[in-house]
Amino acid sequence: MSKRALKEYLGELTKKQLQEQVIDLYNRFKPVKTYYNFVFNPKEEKLLDDAKFKIGKEYFPVNTRKPKTRRSVAQKIIKHYLQLGVDAFVIAEIMVYNIEIAQQYTQEKYIKQDAFYASMFKSFNELLGFVKVHGIENDFIPRIKKIVATAESQDWINSIGFEDALDQFNEER
Repeated sequence: MSKRALKEYLGELTKKQLQEQVIDLYNRFKPVKTYYNFVFNPKEEKLLDDAKFKIGKEYFPVNTRKPKTRRSVAQKIIKHYLQLGVDAFVIAEIMVYNIEIAQQYTQEKYIKQDAFYASMFKSFNELLGFVKVHGIENDFIPRIKKIVATAESQDWINSIGFEDALDQFNEER
């Protein structure tokens, strides 16, 4: 069904019929329920805490299981929060935290897989683009610089790439 056909169909419904359809969608589909729960009661601070907990658990599990160090967990959270319309500052905070917690982990345990460092570099570039687009770079510059310095001090295989990305970012500002 096209958007136009949907608009025509919805235009033909009475207010009561439309309310019944929205309630039905709310009851049937979890994403619809999640969306409406967020719209009417955002609790962004709780969302931020939940995200940090889930991401932190990837590197420092609360039980005795082995750390999984998956970037995809943070990416799914960020994508979901973007869809909900969470404040850009909260999303940027999650993006920064994702890299910082990974660096905290690599401070204690070296990761041999090049894919991990490439993944963190991709996250870093996404962070730079996000804060620039939303005009909140000044709020995160100190932490971004610290990420670059930490990548260099920990001898990450792509630490020069982090420096170059930051230099280019600063030139474009």
